[in-house]
Amino acid sequence: MHRNVRRVVDAAAAAGLAIEPVEFPSSTRTAADAAAAIGVELGQIVKSMCFAVDGRVVLALMSGVNRVDEAKLAAAAGGSLAGRVDADAVRQATGFPIGGVPPLGLTTAVPVFVDRDLLAYDVVWAAAGTPHVNFAAPPGELVRATGGLVCELAGAAP
Repeated sequence: MHRNVRRVVDAAAAAGLAIEPVEFPSSTRTAADAAAAIGVELGQIVKSMCFAVDGRVVLALMSGVNRVDEAKLAAAAGGSLAGRVDADAVRQATGFPIGGVPPLGLTTAVPVFVDRDLLAYDVVWAAAGTPHVNFAAPPGELVRATGGLVCELAGAAP
């Protein structure tokens, strides 16, 4: 098992969430790729996205069908301005590369905000530390294990 995946599995177990990582032959780097590889609805894919809110890195867990409304994220985080961070900042804050950022096992304490729309599904799929490995979890359990705040984060479609 890849060391990144091991870190996610161990972090989940420490939070009381048993997960079984699944490796896929094709990339699951994007939400659309993940949905196709796993064989689930796009909305069931958890996009783990890093933003800076007033200079502090936060993690938004988004349904694969939604885009982040940065103003809503900033408000949920108690700030005024949110914006995407670059790949180096993502790796520094999480310890993982873009395309494989999981909701658990991060190397720093990053506040987590969860798109309310994920709760519409019985099971969601999230990255497990690499662009080819994912895990399934009930969304409520994922919220509990991450300590995430469920909020309205979705913006209008492009």
